[in-house]
Amino acid sequence: MTPNRFNVLWLQSGGCGGCSMSLLCADSSDFFGALDGAGIDLLWHPSLSIESGADALQILQDCASGALPLHALCVEGAMLRGPHGSGRFHLLAGSRKPMIHWVRELAAVAEYTVAVGSCAAFGGITAGGVNPTDACGLQYDGDEIGGLLGADYRSRAGLPVVNVAGCPTHPGWVLDTLMGLAGGLLDEDALDALGRPRFYADHLVHHGCARNEFYEFKASAEKPSDLGCMMENMGCKGTQAHADCNTRLWNGAGSCTRGGYACISCTEPQFEEPGHPFALTPKIAGIPIGLPVDMPKAWFVALASLSKSATPKRVRQNAAADHLVVVPAIRKTRLK
Repeated sequence: MTPNRFNVLWLQSGGCGGCSMSLLCADSSDFFGALDGAGIDLLWHPSLSIESGADALQILQDCASGALPLHALCVEGAMLRGPHGSGRFHLLAGSRKPMIHWVRELAAVAEYTVAVGSCAAFGGITAGGVNPTDACGLQYDGDEIGGLLGADYRSRAGLPVVNVAGCPTHPGWVLDTLMGLAGGLLDEDALDALGRPRFYADHLVHHGCARNEFYEFKASAEKPSDLGCMMENMGCKGTQAHADCNTRLWNGAGSCTRGGYACISCTEPQFEEPGHPFALTPKIAGIPIGLPVDMPKAWFVALASLSKSATPKRVRQNAAADHLVVVPAIRKTRLK
């Protein structure tokens, strides 16, 4: 332990490990160097640290007892409360102790508690379906506040659980959150109503989408691989999903919509059970149920009708093709 450093302990519970995999794909090729430069020490991570067995358990015990200062407890994966609230579906190897007990104990002494990914935040994929493991998030059970730690939980710094939601999370969201906490720059005002850091949750996936010209003219994709807007037919929720995926590109180059996949709003509670196929937009009388946030339905219908009537031939033809069929016309743009 180095004085004046920010100590991070990372635990993994009920999940796929995808958020850790995403984190290792950060734009910085030197992940540990990025942490070190921000004054952050990763005390232990089950996949990245060399300590195992008794050595790993000693780190956890030292954090729980206060012998080792714990500034940020990061939890990846849902909390498995079953069977019957015992938590014995997931025992931390070598400890004979349920993971949920370790999380409660460590969260009680942590300066900050961070849910990494939508499983840890809200239950996520792990809590889908009949949920046989009784999975939940750290402070949310789906969209209901409570979860494992309870609605009233506050870390030693006075914050609720910081929910870095996403499936998986963008590596930049995790690094920026940890750096913000280490620098004392992330307070409760910097979190939205669901505990997500506002630096990414105050944006919409729609912002910066490469398909926005098609959206403006309501020129829609009709099948997978089409270039058009995927909102009307293909289930895209980019106009409703809170994230900056299309302005903070993954690996500096991509996003779901740029890869041809509809946004499924993976930063939201219960995204895993939308009530319809992910690649299908539910409609009533031909109008999508999920409209852009803050937009009255009547306005959308009127604007959509006007937009479609004004759609250039180029945009209409390209929308239903998997390559550019018609390129933009060449026009003189000098003002006279």
